[in-house]
Amino acid sequence: MSSCPSVEISSTLALGAGCYWGTEKYIKNEFGKLFPNSIKQASVGFMSPHENHPQNPSYRQVCSGTTGHVEVLNIELNDPSKHFEDLIRFFFLFHDPTTENRQGNDVGTQYASAIFVNDETQKRIANKVMEELQQALDSGKVVSPYRGKKIVTRIHQATVFYPAHEEHQEYLMKNPHGYCNHYMRMKSWPLN
Repeated sequence: MSSCPSVEISSTLALGAGCYWGTEKYIKNEFGKLFPNSIKQASVGFMSPHENHPQNPSYRQVCSGTTGHVEVLNIELNDPSKHFEDLIRFFFLFHDPTTENRQGNDVGTQYASAIFVNDETQKRIANKVMEELQQALDSGKVVSPYRGKKIVTRIHQATVFYPAHEEHQEYLMKNPHGYCNHYMRMKSWPLN
């Protein structure tokens, strides 16, 4: 359970961890099992780290790499003071935060490892979790399950979320044998 004190914290955030189908699957299914009723709602789509970005991009436009948008899972938590930190830790368990703009065979800016926050409390917690993990990797306390040694995940201020088309929502739940390069790299957070 998270050690987050009860402070004002936004209930929404967006996570980019490569292909949004796998991000959705692992967060809705696996995180949801670990922390029942933690997620109020979540949907896949696109978010840009830049304020001045193309509006309402299509999937093809985002995949071209010309819009600067990242494939994300936009999440609303029921109790962010209780589950935000746990969610950020879980985020680092199922994707590789050491490969810039890449997850396995998926390469491009749309596959960046990114955390889009909505307030300073979220930003502080996300930075703390990343620093803990980087220190553990550097010191050898954790044998790296990642391709690289340096975490390249970026934390951005959230911008406009553009939902993907309906056929992309819950894609791997509807197509359980569909493409997914995510997997659990660690079974649990190694620094408790």
